[in-house]
This record gives sequence, C-alpha cells and structure tokens, in this order.
Amino acid sequence: MAGGFEQLKKAVQQRLGKAPFDLAVVLGSGLGAAAENLEGRQVFPYGDYTCFPHTELAGHAGQLLAGNLLGWRVLVFQGRFHLYQGLSARKVCAPVQLAKLLGCRFLLLTNAVGGIRQDLLPGHFMAISDHINLLGDNPLRGQPNNPFLDLSQLYDQQHYAALQSFARQRGIGFTQGVLAALPGPSYETPAEIRALGLLGADAVSMSTVPEAIMGKYLGMRVAGLSYVANRAAGLSTSPLSHQEVLAVGRSGGSALAELILQLILLWQGET
Repeated sequence: MAGGFEQLKKAVQQRLGKAPFDLAVVLGSGLGAAAENLEGRQVFPYGDYTCFPHTELAGHAGQLLAGNLLGWRVLVFQGRFHLYQGLSARKVCAPVQLAKLLGCRFLLLTNAVGGIRQDLLPGHFMAISDHINLLGDNPLRGQPNNPFLDLSQLYDQQHYAALQSFARQRGIGFTQGVLAALPGPSYETPAEIRALGLLGADAVSMSTVPEAIMGKYLGMRVAGLSYVANRAAGLSTSPLSHQEVLAVGRSGGSALAELILQLILLWQGET
C-alpha cells in the first residue's frame, strides 16, 4: 500500500505541482456536491491506485479531487471507507494518510448522521465537539510508534461559534454535539439509540472517528461537520433507509459548500 501512496502522490504533483496542500476534506454519504466550487480541479479515481481499498462505495463517487479554494490547495475525497465493508480502522484512513503525505495541515471530516438529540432534525448540521468510539477498533491498533494519543482535545473547535453565527445568518440549521460511531451496516435498534442518548451522544454514524484519530495522530488540525440525514431509530415513524440518507444528503451539498468556504476563511484569518 505504501507504494500506492507514492504513486498517487507523484500523479497529483505532476498535474498540480509539488507545493504542499493546505486542507483535505472527506465527504460523507450523498454530500459530493460540496466539491463543485473546487477550482482547476483534477480527478484521480480511487480504482486507479492501490493505496485505496477496492470496495463498493454506495453513495460515494470514489475519487479524489485536487484543486484550489480561496487560494488554498485543497484535496477533496468524494468517497470514504467504512468498517462495515470488511475493513480495519487503519485501512479506512487511507485518505487521511495520503493527505498528510501531500502536506495537509488541516483536515475536515463530514458525514451523514442520525439525530438523537431532540433538536437535531434532518437538514441541520452538527459540528463535532467530541465522540464516543463504539466501533470496536482503533486505527492506531498495532502502531509501534507512540500510539498512546491524548484525545481530550481531538476536534479543533476554535471557530465553531463563528461558524454557527455564519450559518444562522445564512438560514442554515447548525449546532454542536457529540458523535457516536457504531460499525453497522445495519442501523441501530431503538434500544441502542436510547442507550447512546444516556451515554451523551447527540448523533450516530458509521464513520469519521477512525479518520479523526488518525488525523490527530499525524499532526493535523481536525474539524468535523455532520449533516443530519434522518432521526435515529425509534425517533420517527418511518423506517430507516440508505436511499433516504443519500437523498437528504444531496440536498445539503450546497449548504455544506458554504460552510467549508467560511471555515477556510476563519482558518486563514488566524494569521
């Protein structure tokens, strides 16, 4: 797999130059439209490179886009990997490892989630302030070099309040909360959702946590934005459906694009 990373790094640099990239964005289910603002983009299909697991990605384009946003060099991964595809937590972090190899200092993880907290309704966004890892795996498992990572300040929350204020001005539902990660692929039971709520989870997903841990381990500043695609199991009258998740996700792509641009401006404003 290491050779595959070098192959893709070389391909990206041949087309876009050797200057380090600034930001990597991993897009969640149905949120691919958020990449439409990328300028001068070049496309690198996952299937052409051995560093990416060769699995089906329902609701994901399965490609890396590289280009520019607001003067930053940006990588956008249209498609992420999940443990429910039979992968380890380490293997699902291939996009994060490549982002670090290409110089990214910032990592933005997005996903589609089920809302547990009462105010988290479909169409709203939740900035991830913390997480509960119930995946049964960790991407640092077996890592020989200092795997004992302090996660007490994993998510970079410095600009969440400003991002929330911006979202309010734009009419975008936005809050902050704790993400629980379960392995899937089946959705949670109503009893599990009640238990997650008692544990302090505000939303539930089948992704994101491994990439966040790996990004922190590799020294990147990690932020997370969840898009509420549905109410979690037992909290609505309709059955859960992956097609519904994808459909609702597509409707949130343009709002996510606005939030990404604003977050870049906030990060740039630090200096």
